[in-house]
Amino acid sequence: MNIKFNSLYLAVLLAAVFSTHVAAQTPPFSIAIHGGAGTISKANLTEAQQKAYREKLKQAIDAGYKVLEKGGDSLSAVTAAINILENSPLFNAGLGAVYTYDGSHEMDASIMDGNTMNAGAVAGVKHIKNPIDLARSVMDNSAHVMLSGSGAEEFALTQQFSLVPTSYFDTESRYNQLLDAKAKIKAAEQGNNANLEHQASLDYLDLDYKFGTVGAVALDQQGNLAAGTSTGGMTAKRFGRIGDSPVIGAGTYAENGVCAVSATGHGEYFIRYHVAGDICAKVKYQQKSIIQAADEVINQRLITAGGTGGVIAIDQRGNIATPFNTEGMYRATRKSGEQAQVMIWQDN
Repeated sequence: MNIKFNSLYLAVLLAAVFSTHVAAQTPPFSIAIHGGAGTISKANLTEAQQKAYREKLKQAIDAGYKVLEKGGDSLSAVTAAINILENSPLFNAGLGAVYTYDGSHEMDASIMDGNTMNAGAVAGVKHIKNPIDLARSVMDNSAHVMLSGSGAEEFALTQQFSLVPTSYFDTESRYNQLLDAKAKIKAAEQGNNANLEHQASLDYLDLDYKFGTVGAVALDQQGNLAAGTSTGGMTAKRFGRIGDSPVIGAGTYAENGVCAVSATGHGEYFIRYHVAGDICAKVKYQQKSIIQAADEVINQRLITAGGTGGVIAIDQRGNIATPFNTEGMYRATRKSGEQAQVMIWQDN
């Protein structure tokens, strides 16, 4: 009896040691996602709404994590997570895209491979269900980095994408947001007794009309970094306005051995200040930690300039930073061997 017991104990002990050894040999991997930043007030977000946002964020982070856990690449993890957010009406990307001033939808997206430094982006597309997928196809299957409008959709057809009607993106909440935005724009123009340029009058809108993006960054077991971003843009935008989301170095950036970044916020500032690229430059050339670099750009340089928003960023060791200078930012993180952390405000 003792022999059997000792044999069983020894087998269990050896199995535990072996599994610990295997776990120790598995390279670190991590993923972070965001669903946009803005004036996300606890008082205005019901418990039911909070639950819905948290559940969708967890679904997305877990989808990307599973890709990494199985040894999949960071690009696939990024697209898997973003697809889930694009397919939800809760976020300003894909299905939940905001309306333009004329009542349509124009979506932007980009993706970057830190291993090859290749990137792909699309801007102003109107009939693409998952813009991040088309951005990746531009990267993988074309000689270009960015395609826009009807040209991007013509390319999509050559890649066997199915175009969807613009009505697919219609949601009642976003339409009501457009009506409210247009009323505020009109009131601002009349109040100043001048024919303000439309883009100037947009400055009178609350931050929530200017924000709304989804994104993901990931480090896979092979040590490759990737970043992706997708958005419906700014509510009531006109004239084919394009923000930072499809601009490499502004809203999206990834470089192996350095960092990967996806941004959300007032795009004009993120373009002017080259936010995603600036964070990685601080890590690469000043040897700053990803947390310090991201904080300096978002909570110092950007605030001084008058810009608002946030980023998710990850470094070559899987360390994650999620700074933002707004009231809240929908986000989630998950590192190898750990459970997902889902957050909305600074205190969770």
